[in-house]
Amino acid sequence: MQVLVIGGTGTLGRQVARRALDAGHQVRCMVRTPRKASFLQEWGCELTRGDLLEPASLDYALEEQQAVIDAATARATDAGSAYDLDWTGKQNLFAACQRAGVKRLVFSSLLDAHKHRGVPLMDIKACTEDWLAASDLDYTILRGVAFMQGLISQFAIPVLEGQTVWVSGSPTPIAYMNTQDMARFAVAALERPETLRQAFPVVGPRAWTTGEITQLCERFTGKDSRLFRVPPALLSFTRSVANFFEASLNVAERLSFDAVTGGGVALDAPMEPSYGAFGLDPAETTRLEDYLKEYYDTILKRLREMDADLDKDAKKKLPF
Repeated sequence: MQVLVIGGTGTLGRQVARRALDAGHQVRCMVRTPRKASFLQEWGCELTRGDLLEPASLDYALEEQQAVIDAATARATDAGSAYDLDWTGKQNLFAACQRAGVKRLVFSSLLDAHKHRGVPLMDIKACTEDWLAASDLDYTILRGVAFMQGLISQFAIPVLEGQTVWVSGSPTPIAYMNTQDMARFAVAALERPETLRQAFPVVGPRAWTTGEITQLCERFTGKDSRLFRVPPALLSFTRSVANFFEASLNVAERLSFDAVTGGGVALDAPMEPSYGAFGLDPAETTRLEDYLKEYYDTILKRLREMDADLDKDAKKKLPF
């Protein structure tokens, strides 16, 4: 198929593009800054410059396309509110799809979005799901959770370097997913009529608490960690202060997400129906313990190779 990937330079989007190419699809990636997406072109993707907030660029990107995989979402580093990209931008995309006659759409949402309407990003995802359900688009909604890739900076590196691991709220089991596995579901949906006009949970094999993840990192590094849990009251105060300043609106929206990830209610769901509908083998899904072990095996090997070429003072700075 001719597939347009939105958000191709992102953590998930690049994996979707790679998987779609491997599956034999012709992939076009709409990116805001083509010079930062040269790796996609090297893989075999066609690049087109576009922005979800620029409707004319969407019309151009959708020319001759048969399906869209939307993997874009607002980042914590983006200026402004998530409502700009995740609501206004998506409405622009859906309208452009209808103008272009492109009905097949795979949309990345969040698990339990309808249960957390007080959290801006969850509310946006819930509203978008409702809009799609009322539309005539042939959508498939993937309800994911947090990605394993995010645990590297939050847990893996701080434990390795003896830094403090900061966590928030109550211990909340989360079924982290590898972006490569999420991409498998997104691309498989294109050829599975069983997934049309339906929403599916797409989560990892097991839900893990922050304490359990920290213990994994300690086991693989042989080092003790320093865990500091931020009181919910402090986060609430910080969010209220950020809300007071318009320039900090995105910060406040991100802090509010702690109600989901630090609320103590497991972010997990049965996956048997999802694997059946998408025709995928659950045994191929990455386990968190395997993901972290592979990361540490790789990074420690490289650090030890570097050790041979460092002087005495530089060696003291290595985290092992």
